[in-house]
Amino acid sequence: MKKIGKVTIAIALAGILALSYTASAEARSGGRIGGGSFRSAPSRSYNSPTRSAPGGGGFYPGGGGGFFLLPFMFGGGGGGIITFLAIIVIANILTNAFKGAANRGEVGGYSEYDSNPNVTITKLQVGLLAQARNLQADLDRMATTADTGTAAGRAQVLQEATLALLRHPEYWAYGQSETAQAGLNAAEAKFNQWTLAERSKFTEETLTNYNDQKHESQTKKLPTDSLSNPLEAGEYILVTLVVGTTKLLKLPLVNSTADFKQALTQVGSIASDQLLAVEILWTPQAEGDVLTADELLENYPNLKLL
Repeated sequence: MKKIGKVTIAIALAGILALSYTASAEARSGGRIGGGSFRSAPSRSYNSPTRSAPGGGGFYPGGGGGFFLLPFMFGGGGGGIITFLAIIVIANILTNAFKGAANRGEVGGYSEYDSNPNVTITKLQVGLLAQARNLQADLDRMATTADTGTAAGRAQVLQEATLALLRHPEYWAYGQSETAQAGLNAAEAKFNQWTLAERSKFTEETLTNYNDQKHESQTKKLPTDSLSNPLEAGEYILVTLVVGTTKLLKLPLVNSTADFKQALTQVGSIASDQLLAVEILWTPQAEGDVLTADELLENYPNLKLL
């Protein structure tokens, strides 16, 4: 009976340890800033450059009516003259069509006659050393004060976040970038797929500001005296930027700090009229919470050492 009791206790202890390990491997508290809508993207339609002649007359290209005077200049016209005129009219139509296409061009990745233009979805992640607590505080401040209800406000908060990271490369430990191109009709689903995957790694979103809807969790802060020193090695802060833009972005694969700096600069330079949606996510967010090296690598296996 004693042996059975010892075996039972050992199994129970093993189960408790296993559960404790599983709980510790879960992601921590998280913060979220952003907003936007893919439905607000402009949808342009092709407008023909042709016009009708004044007074309900026949078609004429280029806005001129001189072609109708030519038959009279040639003494009333004839078969050869009519053929000659037809060639000139067709050539003029083609010339105007090409000029119209060139003048319309593509602005911000959109073509005026494209009903389903391409959109770039970009994800940037950086694992920061725990000494970057001041950057974490900057993100907390942005979440409580940023205007995420307008395109200009979202572009500003994206620029502020990228600037805060660019100013402290000494804290960069890990990083990665990912870019996808999709038609406007499918881009929102791709954006949501990426953001939901990252948000699902949080145990709780403790501070959010999305489309100017702000929320701060009332969860009790973790007692800092029972946790390890936040400046100890082996503890990190993970920041994720997910952006949907009409701008064609080709980010470099992140294999060094120079690569990450280039990618971060490209994302931060997106103009407000090109920014469809943005999410800035970070963990941990709650005061006293930490993210260990094991948790970082388990939850974010694609990160590369910078």
